[in-house]
Amino acid sequence: MSVTILYEDAGTATAPTAEASGDDLWLGPAELVAASGWEIKPEGVCREEICVPVPADRAAQLVRDGAGGQWLNLAAFARYIEQPYARDDSGGAWAFAAPASERRTALLTLEAPDFTLTDLDGRAYTLSAFRGQKVLLALWASW
Repeated sequence: MSVTILYEDAGTATAPTAEASGDDLWLGPAELVAASGWEIKPEGVCREEICVPVPADRAAQLVRDGAGGQWLNLAAFARYIEQPYARDDSGGAWAFAAPASERRTALLTLEAPDFTLTDLDGRAYTLSAFRGQKVLLALWASW
């Protein structure tokens, strides 16, 4: 089953050999790195300079052998590191937000994340261009 994964600010990745079942999402080594930046190493699950050790009592929930090497249950790992995520009912689309520790830091600084929006005339506006000024955002949706 091909799965679409939105991971933090990394963009969208498609994982054609991912295995989604209920609240579990298993990814092989190549798809794991492409979708999330995480990889399984002897010291744990690592991304850049951060490594999260896999406790022995959780190893079966998080890691298993599969085609191409060790597979990671990305959803179980997200639960383990307190990273919020959502999926559609079919398991074909998953979205992973920033972990709680990163969101906590953002709340302490009271700084909104940067984004860019386009107006009806096609002009782009970036929030960071208004840093230091008061900004009112009015949002509306038809649904």
